[in-house]
Amino acid sequence: MRALLHRLPFALAITLVLVLKAVILFMLYKAFFSTPQVKKMRMPTAQVEQHLLATPRPKPPPPTPAKATP
Repeated sequence: MRALLHRLPFALAITLVLVLKAVILFMLYKAFFSTPQVKKMRMPTAQVEQHLLATPRPKPPPPTPAKATP
């Protein structure tokens, strides 16, 4: 393989490497970022936007223990 790459023009070798990388990236995309397998797994867009863009509620301060009076 290495000897084959040494005989190829530089531009052709770079092109082959880029095509191979594009094919690998496409396969990874299809494997991990494809459409959901079940249609009912989709959520309404408005609900997702509200959840992601809503400001978080402030947490109440922790209760302080009551001090004993002598």
